[in-house]
Amino acid sequence: MSDGDSVSSITVEALPALRGFLDYLHYERRLSPRTVSSYRRDLDEFLIWVVDQGLPDPSRADSQHIRAYAAYRHRRGLSPKSLQRHLSAIRALYRYLLRESAVKANPAEGVRAPKVERHLPQTLDVDQLGRLLDIAGDAPLDLRDKAIMELFYSSGLRLSELVSLNTADVQTSDGLLEVLGKGGKTRRVPIGRLAREAIDAWLSTRPALAADGETALFVSQRGSRLSARSVEARLRQRAIEQGMPRHVHPHMLRHSFASHLLESSGDLRAVQELLGHADISTTQIYTHLDFQHLAQVYDQAHPRAKRKR
Repeated sequence: MSDGDSVSSITVEALPALRGFLDYLHYERRLSPRTVSSYRRDLDEFLIWVVDQGLPDPSRADSQHIRAYAAYRHRRGLSPKSLQRHLSAIRALYRYLLRESAVKANPAEGVRAPKVERHLPQTLDVDQLGRLLDIAGDAPLDLRDKAIMELFYSSGLRLSELVSLNTADVQTSDGLLEVLGKGGKTRRVPIGRLAREAIDAWLSTRPALAADGETALFVSQRGSRLSARSVEARLRQRAIEQGMPRHVHPHMLRHSFASHLLESSGDLRAVQELLGHADISTTQIYTHLDFQHLAQVYDQAHPRAKRKR
């Protein structure tokens, strides 16, 4: 963390702890610059508050200070989800300080944000996906867009993972794709038959668009790597053209991949691995979708569940 990144309200005593922690995240944990920047923003706000409480050094804060900070941010309108993120960053800072023997205990341990109301992710059913993926054209952009959507649904990729792919990544003999996910972690996912066919069709026409020396798998009309925003716009436009009833975004295809796979296999651990979730509790939200579907089937099919007409 450079001096230019510091916040004037944070005292000199607090800055070494923050700088050391951010260096630890970057060099030892090898987190992305974007993730490190997010930690820094959250901790800047916390350390400013700590100093305002008359504590020049974060090592002097106790659990009451952490609870007071959480209550203060909650009163100021910070959502439970954002507050959870703030507290997670604070806990991580104190774990680092504990490791460095700068504190004797983690004062943020056990302090929790208000419970977040979890919303079920939106998905498409199999028929809707069939309609969305039924792109008849054979122009380069048609083949590119079809390959993008087939790969999203086939392998459950995140948007950032898809746009970072290079042509060499899909030229494998085992039918598996290695992707770089959150936190710099890699995982291997299968490429389905239809996705493989769509990618091969796109690769055959890709040279008509790609600039010399461009390694990106998916390129724009200018020949450079396709951006995340462009992928979102193309998917939205394709959904409109295919007569889809609602807004479609890349993560909806990832959600659909997870939901359909879990519905068919019931293997939560396998779905967790394929999605690249660090915590299985993140994957468990798809079990609610599955039970929701089963409830609908029951209501429609069970003799005792049918309503009298």
